Amino acid sequence: PVGIMRIMAAILTCMCFSLAGAAGDGSSSYWAWCMFTWCFCFFFTFLIVILEFTTVNSKVPFAWDDFTTAFAMLASLMCLIVSIIYPTFFTCKICHRAIGASVVSWVCFATYAGEVVLTRLYPRGETRGFLSTLPGIMKMLETFIACLIFVSLDRSQYTGNSGLQWCVAVYSLCFIFSIIIILLTLAQLTSYLPISFDMVVIVYNILAAVMYTTAMVIWPLYSFSNNKQRPPNCGHFCPWDKLVVVTFMTIFNFIVYTLDTMYSIRLVFFIMNR
Repeated sequence: PVGIMRIMAAILTCMCFSLAGAAGDGSSSYWAWCMFTWCFCFFFTFLIVILEFTTVNSKVPFAWDDFTTAFAMLASLMCLIVSIIYPTFFTCKICHRAIGASVVSWVCFATYAGEVVLTRLYPRGETRGFLSTLPGIMKMLETFIACLIFVSLDRSQYTGNSGLQWCVAVYSLCFIFSIIIILLTLAQLTSYLPISFDMVVIVYNILAAVMYTTAMVIWPLYSFSNNKQRPPNCGHFCPWDKLVVVTFMTIFNFIVYTLDTMYSIRLVFFIMNR
């Protein structure tokens, strides 16, 4: 059943970016994010199917089940967000291709969610790895929310404003270090570090939570200093709406980093040292 779902997901994501590409409207960063999501999911799903069909997956230098489970979780989350964003901004009553892409995207989300349920309820073996654990899921969520922030950013919003530039630096630095942590754990290189990797992650999570605290205060303070209310002529791609999206995504990521910090401290100091 998992293999059938992966083949269906590959076909559905291919249909999504084909329909959306035929519908057009590539001038928006949200459209580019939707296309990236479908292409990203198609590429890795197709790659997983090929590697498992040729049994090459047994020779990869990382935990394969951990990787595939984590990817299914990430793909289901990405497809869920895209299934909300795309019909909100790019569909109309006569946009048949866009409507088709929206419907297929929801089916694609259901397929990936079904794969997550199957792999978590009926695992083929003991899943050992970082990405399928709660800290790994939170790390993926942190990077995913940061991607949504980057998609909503416009250079004209923060150019010449040191406060907003600090916020962009916070988003970028935290994103880069989260990606590094994910790659180190996926490649199983943490044991080669000269210091405790768990302590490094705890220190990083604390710093990231503090940095996001400053961004959570500074971004809305500087962004809405002159425009506290939505302009009356604001359309779908209004810069004011993007400022609101960045504000809420900053709050969500602060919450995730705080929970990640609390869980990491509890795991290292109260559970592993028993």
